[in-house]
Amino acid sequence: MKVVQAQKIDSVADYALIDQAVPTPGAAEVLIKVHSCGMGYVDALVALGRYQVKPPVPFTPGQEVSGVVEAVGSDVTHVAVGDRVMGSSFGGGLAEFVAVPHMAVHKIPDAMSYAQAAGFNINYITAMHALKDRANLQSGERLLVMGAAGGVGTAAVQVGKLLGADVIATGSTPEKRAFAQENGASHSLDSNFEGWRDRLKAISDGKKLDVVLDPVCGPLLEPAFRSQGWGGRYLVIGFTGGPIPKLPVNLPLMKGASLVGVDVRQFFMYEPERAHAHLTQLLSWVGDGNLTPPVGRRFALDDFAEAMTFAMSGKGLGKTIIDVAGS
Repeated sequence: MKVVQAQKIDSVADYALIDQAVPTPGAAEVLIKVHSCGMGYVDALVALGRYQVKPPVPFTPGQEVSGVVEAVGSDVTHVAVGDRVMGSSFGGGLAEFVAVPHMAVHKIPDAMSYAQAAGFNINYITAMHALKDRANLQSGERLLVMGAAGGVGTAAVQVGKLLGADVIATGSTPEKRAFAQENGASHSLDSNFEGWRDRLKAISDGKKLDVVLDPVCGPLLEPAFRSQGWGGRYLVIGFTGGPIPKLPVNLPLMKGASLVGVDVRQFFMYEPERAHAHLTQLLSWVGDGNLTPPVGRRFALDDFAEAMTFAMSGKGLGKTIIDVAGS
């Protein structure tokens, strides 16, 4: 089979498309014939050794895949050969076949394409965990989503709307802001620092924010935190905005507000049953037609290096997808 692999992970140039034997699934594994693989910002960070957890080498990028079950281990009962599934693991996805732990493999609805499924699991569970578990978002509350055209941001806009929130989205370009509104945001706002709070007040009729979901954590962190009302919850998802900002600790005190960390990797680790329940709900929404995940820019497997570079650029709308065997 064809597989993308590197012996060291200092740059995209370290990776090459090579031939390798198709893996045999272990007793608790599922072998998936990969149709599509997600390649988001975090996936690219992991592949370049810049994430908080560094992968062992040799390494194959790609944490999320979709495809068809090719074979199952002796302990696997919930999926069978021929099932359409999504799966996740810490790397291995950029290959024509990948063996995945059976607990991380789930059937996908008929309404869901392989491209949609390959960018779904991590982003949408992150959004659901953040908004339901960490923020306790209530129907009618006002939610601000930073970086709303990215993978997590898009998921947060859609999930926030389904949970009944009034969603305001930020985006750095008109295209990103339009994309966010197409996916359910009631209002959109640029991310230029100068005068940003005044523009936020203008579109929100002066109403304070209840929840902020922030995968960027850039220069707007403090003004957005100041724009929360009493009891606000500020969700820290990641740091795509560059250097990690600082926040005066008197602000949470004065507003009775919370700065809340959201780490989906540890959520999967420590609360797998809750994560599974969230995924079940999310896939139910997809199957019922209430949730339609958008598909970002798509690349062929041969163009994996360009896809990884693009995923790091911050220019995409939604999650970048690499089509391994079409969809």
